[in-house]
Amino acid sequence: MGIYLNPNNENFRMTLATGEYVDKTGMLSVTNKFIDKANNYVCVSRPRRFGKTIAGNMMVAYYSKGCDSRELFDDLEISSSYDYLEKLNKYNVIQIDMNSEYQNTEDKEKLIKILSAKINRELKNEFSQSGIDDDESLGNAILKVYSTTGEKFIIIMDEYDVLVREQVSERLFNTYLGFLNGLFKSNTLRPAIALAYLTGILPIVRDKVQSKLNNFKEYTFLDSKEFTEYVGFTEKEVRALCDKHKMDFDECRNWYDGYHQNGYEIYNPESVVCCMHDRKFEGYWGKTSSYQVISDRIAQNFAGTKEAVISMLAGEDVDVNVTRYMNTMDSFHSRNDIFTYLIHLGYLSYDYNEKTCRIPNGEVRQEWLNAIETADGYSTTNQIISASKQLLDDTLRGDEEAVAKALDLSHIHVTSNRSYNNEDSLQSAIYLAYIYALNKYTVVKEMTTGKGFADVVYIPYVPDIPALIIELKKNKTVESAIEQIKQKQYFDSLSMYYGNILFVGINYDDNTKIHTCKIEEYYK
Repeated sequence: MGIYLNPNNENFRMTLATGEYVDKTGMLSVTNKFIDKANNYVCVSRPRRFGKTIAGNMMVAYYSKGCDSRELFDDLEISSSYDYLEKLNKYNVIQIDMNSEYQNTEDKEKLIKILSAKINRELKNEFSQSGIDDDESLGNAILKVYSTTGEKFIIIMDEYDVLVREQVSERLFNTYLGFLNGLFKSNTLRPAIALAYLTGILPIVRDKVQSKLNNFKEYTFLDSKEFTEYVGFTEKEVRALCDKHKMDFDECRNWYDGYHQNGYEIYNPESVVCCMHDRKFEGYWGKTSSYQVISDRIAQNFAGTKEAVISMLAGEDVDVNVTRYMNTMDSFHSRNDIFTYLIHLGYLSYDYNEKTCRIPNGEVRQEWLNAIETADGYSTTNQIISASKQLLDDTLRGDEEAVAKALDLSHIHVTSNRSYNNEDSLQSAIYLAYIYALNKYTVVKEMTTGKGFADVVYIPYVPDIPALIIELKKNKTVESAIEQIKQKQYFDSLSMYYGNILFVGINYDDNTKIHTCKIEEYYK
């Protein structure tokens, strides 16, 4: 048992001891399929606080010869797998946390030499007959062990991309590339590696690093394939937690859901666990980093960035081309590069089928609002957002004139780069102006209702506030908008909702560029 070679299972044991562990050991059935196969080099990237380290510690506890973990896994999902015992604690595991090594090494330029020496010393103690020297490459040390004993290794490397994100010196970076090359590009060494499992926030860099890791199969936040249900918490898992802790699932979904992949709704696991523990809904994920990463990127203001950001703040999806970004910190050349980067960091969610991105949930939306508050060029956007709470209050009080004036400003702002008379732009203006309402309402666009489609419906998920049915008209009258709500019985579709409903009719005159509003109360 060592620090790097064949660690014990204590980290995973402590995770289980919290009492809030969501069983993700089914992931081991996936990784078991890669062992000793041609596709046994795997790189899984996902945002921070999405369980990368816990997954790595689980793998160590399961595979490492340095411990006996049967008591930990016997009651978990992996125990029902046909090869459960066959692979349990049967491998030499080398675990490397590159972020920890980088942060705790004073002489950064010697990082790789120091790290290799520490692992080599443990290899030498365990396999003394292999003739390992402290100062030789790690790849060569592993090869010596394999050639003299036939022993194979599983390499688990967490935060493999930290040197990319830290933008280290070219000298250190090239040394790191040599380290990766020695481990993963040697055809001679490959039989000695039963499995290589790398994790990071960014996918493999598509220039220098890719040449060293192009034999890895990638699972990213764009498409995590068979790892999808293990990337975060699924809807089923979150429902179970909410039931256990007597927390409202719908509100939990509004706060922490929004990452949809391969038929799964994926929730931020760190935030859900903190929410259950504290018994309150708020932004936990943002407390562990700064919204500045958003501000820095949107400040680059490539063509179309501002308009797309405003659309996403208004709750819309925008097109994104994720194929051009090079996965580095210095290769931003378009809004697509910026949005792809923010998808990998979890600040945007990605729809693989539609090739669009959006702000996923309430927690992340707050980070965007914080970023907009300080971002150059977004002062009017921030003004509209800041006034949004007042707009909702004015709507609930029936102040028709105040609502109309607020929409005048929002409509002008939203349509800065598109046709002002476009009906879609009026809807976008509504979504942006009522952004605060997302803290209390679920918004449904073009909801199938009664005998037609209501333009916008806000359904409350907190008590004692009315639902809103908003109907938009152009060059007509607010009275006709209200009448359409009544005639087409839009309210009948709210089958599970009983209580007050506000009918909000809005008309826009494309000659005067002025909105008018009428609000009526209805009880269902």
